[in-house]
Amino acid sequence: MPSVLPAARALCLAAVTLLAVAPTATADDGWSVVPSTGGQDGRPYFYAEGAPGTVMEDTVSVINPGRDPLTVRLRGADADNSRGGGLSVRAKATDTGAWITFAERTVKIPARTRADVPFTVSVPVGTTPGDHPGAIVATGAGRSAAVRVHLRVGGPTLSALTVEDVAVRAGRISYELVNRGTTVLTPKLAVRAEGLFGEVLDRAPRTLPVELLPGRRVTLTEPWPDRPALDSVEVKVTVTAAGGARDEAGASARFVPWGAVAGVVGGLVVCAGGGHWFVGRFVRRRRRPPPQIAGAEQPRTEDELTGAVS
Repeated sequence: MPSVLPAARALCLAAVTLLAVAPTATADDGWSVVPSTGGQDGRPYFYAEGAPGTVMEDTVSVINPGRDPLTVRLRGADADNSRGGGLSVRAKATDTGAWITFAERTVKIPARTRADVPFTVSVPVGTTPGDHPGAIVATGAGRSAAVRVHLRVGGPTLSALTVEDVAVRAGRISYELVNRGTTVLTPKLAVRAEGLFGEVLDRAPRTLPVELLPGRRVTLTEPWPDRPALDSVEVKVTVTAAGGARDEAGASARFVPWGAVAGVVGGLVVCAGGGHWFVGRFVRRRRRPPPQIAGAEQPRTEDELTGAVS
């Protein structure tokens, strides 16, 4: 930010500047919110650094290239991580977003015009040193747009993270990363796995496409399409980041080709059923009485053998 003030001061009203846009531009081209140039072309975001108790000022620009007037409402927001590691903003600001004050919160921008709105960031006394990511959000014409605010509060900082809940399922290794420090981290990931007969996976450290904000937790996955078909493995996930942050965690996994096992079991069941039927049929045939032959002498009764007369 171009100016740091010892205390808050009154802000001027939004300045409105006519844009040199092509006459074919329409409202359908869309509006945007960006940092004012302030002598620096193409700032992608705001950056501010100061001690607790400092008040900093800058200017945000809302650009309307269309043919119709535009009304937007500005607010400060706290940056956040989505569960999958992306960047978002929190619905209610309690940190950087709550420290931003605008000259005007509702801004009307005529067609083909840019509105420059001054604002201040007042860092409370006693704020924890480190990174406090935020954003300026503009809402209007049925949509919202935002520009990031990178705020670092002076003082000792801590870089720390943990890896938790490692699991292997459905051809993927899932894990959670938690930023336990006070600085924004860009982690690097390495993965190894040892099976019964040696190493089955070895991926060198690579930078993850994630900005892990202080105090946030994200859930990530690592694809493993060429995992063993039959093995028992120990998986180890190692994550590092700038400032000496490092942690590792692991999980056990067993791979069994259940389709082949089911086929073998099914064959055994069929064989067992056939064997049972054959043995039962054989036993029944052994127990069947011998057939009677015509004209053969029939066994006599006990009375006939003893000569008893009834």
